[in-house]
Amino acid sequence: MLSDRLKHVRPGLALALLTLLFGIFLGIAFGSNEDSIKDGIKSQVRAHAELHKSINRSSDRIWRYQQRAHFHATGIGAFTLGLMLLLAFTGMRPWLKMLTSLPIGLGGVYALGWFNLYRLSPGMGTEAAHHAFATEAAVYLGVGGLLLGMALLILNLLFGVGNARAQ
Repeated sequence: MLSDRLKHVRPGLALALLTLLFGIFLGIAFGSNEDSIKDGIKSQVRAHAELHKSINRSSDRIWRYQQRAHFHATGIGAFTLGLMLLLAFTGMRPWLKMLTSLPIGLGGVYALGWFNLYRLSPGMGTEAAHHAFATEAAVYLGVGGLLLGMALLILNLLFGVGNARAQ
């Protein structure tokens, strides 16, 4: 039964679905408020003009950061959702499936790095926002988690590492 297969990957599945929802809600916000979002970015950049070489260039760049948060959230969310389904059907031990699902699901945190750039850049400047702790933590946690989880999944699929013993 499908629900039996999915029960061990629920933590990662929940993270993948949250990542997808985040991306979808960003898309809805763009569709309904794009001009006001862009105007808000530009006014925030103007308020901190000393941190930006060009108001228009920085505003466009910061708007792009928010778009990248949307693109990465929906892309990584869909990708990790597919990996969860693949993981659910492996012969991996149940506890290891759960353990593997978490870092794969955390891959979506990468999109928060882009969102953090969007939030921090107007008041800090784009370079400082890139090196902010929250930005770097989201990038390393997202990418590192995804790579770790995928490595465990690949090791299982190719070499049977972590397979449940036959009864």
